[in-house]
Amino acid sequence: MGNGSSGLSDIEQVFRAEYGRAVAVLIRHFGDIDIAEEAVQEAFATAVRRWPEDGIPPSPAGWIITTARNRAVDRLRREATRVERETASVRDAAAGQVIAEEADVEDERLRLIFTCCHPALAPAARVALTLRLLGGLTTGEIARAFLVPETTMGQRLSRAKGKIRDAGIPYRVPRDEELPDRLGAVLAVLYLIFNEGYAAGSGTALTRDDLAQEAIRLGRLLVALMPDEPEARGLLALMLLIEARRPARTTAGGDAVLLADQDRTLWNRELVTEGQRLLRDCLRRGRPGTYQLQATINAVHADAATAEGTDWAQILQIYDHLMAMTGGPVVALHRAVAVAEVHGPAEALTIVDGLEGLERHHVWHAVRADLLRRLGREGEALTAYGKAVDLSGNAAERQLLERRAGDQAAGRPA
Repeated sequence: MGNGSSGLSDIEQVFRAEYGRAVAVLIRHFGDIDIAEEAVQEAFATAVRRWPEDGIPPSPAGWIITTARNRAVDRLRREATRVERETASVRDAAAGQVIAEEADVEDERLRLIFTCCHPALAPAARVALTLRLLGGLTTGEIARAFLVPETTMGQRLSRAKGKIRDAGIPYRVPRDEELPDRLGAVLAVLYLIFNEGYAAGSGTALTRDDLAQEAIRLGRLLVALMPDEPEARGLLALMLLIEARRPARTTAGGDAVLLADQDRTLWNRELVTEGQRLLRDCLRRGRPGTYQLQATINAVHADAATAEGTDWAQILQIYDHLMAMTGGPVVALHRAVAVAEVHGPAEALTIVDGLEGLERHHVWHAVRADLLRRLGREGEALTAYGKAVDLSGNAAERQLLERRAGDQAAGRPA
């Protein structure tokens, strides 16, 4: 054990790093999502009580999994009406079956992802449930990612877990012939986990490195599992190219820095090189997809030594292809940013104002505010900045928007 110096922030780091692993291993062992989740949560509650005094143990994951297993065994012993398979699990666990240090823990997580992405579940539920179980995100964080109320997301998660239980959905990686049909939801899961890590939906810090790294790690595993699938490579390339900008995204004091204002010498060139190599590999296969196109857009940004040197015309062309594939309002919003650089803010504002369903999305208001500012419509820009501030759940991002609103009010260049 440690020397008693462990704090809650250290425990939170362990939670972010190990929650998904612990849940995946316990589901594999007990066959019940609710039992696994509750046991892992109880184990972390115990850690919160004990670790600040005792210190973090040498193997935090093993401690959490073992403690959670014991909690689950105790619960099942108390519930005499459990079905035979759970009674058998109690006997196996009580006999001392070791699960804390399983060598194939990576496969456990992939099994859990594909279980949550079973076709019997609604697409949105597949993504939300995997975010909850693998990423350890709260219901509120997932709700923000889906732009829905928290109560709606809570109901969606409960229904999804019930569907897995009642339908007897198997806990396994699909057979080779099943993988293509299950890939889309898995890729969406990884990208949403990455986005929550790269631009946290809540909290004081702009980023949550652990979630972004977890998404990248799972992305590498998925590429290894499906080496001939270009969209898996495209997503990994996209995450690496975006992650490369992390060192320049905040000041030393933690303030957010916009892409146009970032010191590009701070970008991680190793990640850029790896991302560009992966992108070339998948594009050569001639099967373009949405993640490959998004990665290409970010590769164009990475090629520009300065913000002024960005090839916005090429980026707009790629967005045109992406819109033809998806037609989604979020893609249209980001395309409007490119339109503003190529054709001017007036044309871009017309596009933004014509989008529906993004009124609760702070980025929509922030983009509108910037376009209005560039058009000299100061009062409207200030109002839009205010709405963006109100809707942003991240403190660092909110402070950036407040600074820009203050600059607008004072007549300073944003």
